[in-house]
Amino acid sequence: MQKFTSTIALATGALFLLSGGAQAQSGALAKAVGGYSFEDAAKESPATKTFHSHNKLTFAVVTHTAGNGFFDPTYVGAKVAADAFGINLVMLGSEAPVDDIPREIQILNQIINDPTIDGVIMTTPQSGAYDDIVKKLTEKGIPIATTNSFDPKLLNRSSISHTGQDASAAAIGGEALAACLLKTNVKGGSIIFPNTTTLGNVEVNNRITAAFQATVKALNAAGRLKDFKVDAGSTNIGIDVDANNIVGSITSLIESRKDVVGAFTANGFTTPALGDAISQLKKNGQICAFGFDLGPKQQEQIRTGALTGSLGQQPFLQGFWPVMQLYLQIDRGVAAANLDTRAQLVTKDTVGLIGKRFEN
Repeated sequence: MQKFTSTIALATGALFLLSGGAQAQSGALAKAVGGYSFEDAAKESPATKTFHSHNKLTFAVVTHTAGNGFFDPTYVGAKVAADAFGINLVMLGSEAPVDDIPREIQILNQIINDPTIDGVIMTTPQSGAYDDIVKKLTEKGIPIATTNSFDPKLLNRSSISHTGQDASAAAIGGEALAACLLKTNVKGGSIIFPNTTTLGNVEVNNRITAAFQATVKALNAAGRLKDFKVDAGSTNIGIDVDANNIVGSITSLIESRKDVVGAFTANGFTTPALGDAISQLKKNGQICAFGFDLGPKQQEQIRTGALTGSLGQQPFLQGFWPVMQLYLQIDRGVAAANLDTRAQLVTKDTVGLIGKRFEN
């Protein structure tokens, strides 16, 4: 009986603390120091929905290669943000599976003349190619955000937000490549960095340089650089491979060197091709092969050993944040703010943890 009574007393005391605590919580804020209520301050401005005299905000997202699946999560992220804030989203991009910058610019020029567009999100893989577009959109009062590929010399760069990773993040892949060679006690051989250099994607070229330098640095620190031939082309932006025969040209490159023990590629076009080439040569698990992006093909190649690992760019965020940024610029005058999505190294040990919510 005493035990039962004690239990009731404890329960009653706990109920009193819970109910009393909620009413007597210390530190709760009823209003801002400025005197306004947080509830009122959180409301959307009445002028936002009628921006540019429209009844609803409309944003356009334009990418330079919508045909290979890399940007699928980017569009998903943009749609999530747009739906959350009642924004109409127009999703556009080059239809090709490889970088097609002229086609993207053609689409952007169409967007400039669309009177329904209130904000533009675009990739800028070729430095200097987008200044006229920025100039025309700015003259029309249309805010801009860039994503994925970063052009540091873009017109009005300081007033335009960017979402993506710095190319230097590719160094993570270069370090992983060197670590793989050292861990597996590879005695020596060629390390190659295939790239479609002639397509003019400065961001991708810079990734190759960063990965190459990181590989060289790590091997040198281990006292093993002399044992390897590390080749990223004459200017360290990659060994050019044929974009029109990407798997075949990487396969031929590997065969021609005869002693390839490591490889790194830097985007969602060349990386699956590297994995396919290794599979065709029946060298799964025999080459330390790293690349970029985490689409379904890369994930499967990591599982089979065609790729040792790949770097994710968090493409979902590359769609989600630019939409949020443009909305905040229009609704609250929030200045352009960059988001660094960094690089996520995924290997066979961790590949099962990703790709479950259309985020890669």
